[in-house]
Amino acid sequence: MTTSVTAVLPAKPRVLVVDDHELVRDGIAGLLGDRWDVCGEAGNGVEAIEKVRELKPDLVLLDLSMPVMSGTEAAKAIRAAMPHIKIVFISIHDSPTVVELVTIAGADGFVSKHCHASEFREAIADLLRMSAL
Repeated sequence: MTTSVTAVLPAKPRVLVVDDHELVRDGIAGLLGDRWDVCGEAGNGVEAIEKVRELKPDLVLLDLSMPVMSGTEAAKAIRAAMPHIKIVFISIHDSPTVVELVTIAGADGFVSKHCHASEFREAIADLLRMSAL
């Protein structure tokens, strides 16, 4: 009699990418897709809240400035409904005032759109590693 052992691999963390520019969403999905499961995308804060409820991601990458509903408003709603979901803001605006604003909104992290791709990926990995502890 032979016994077969199947390794159970841990699931890739699920990431929702939220930005009002499709090109930016596609670029971020391309940067992350080999390491994480980009489970969905949204173009504004209202769509982000809907997608979070539907897809239940582990992490939301959330642009600060968007039409319909800003990233900070969306973050507050996401944090209130599902406090376990990690929220990382991404923005071209990276002043100390902006970092303070997103922290107040409930961010777990902030990444400037001015950073290099490797820095971006490492910041996401660090946050996900910390949340697994």
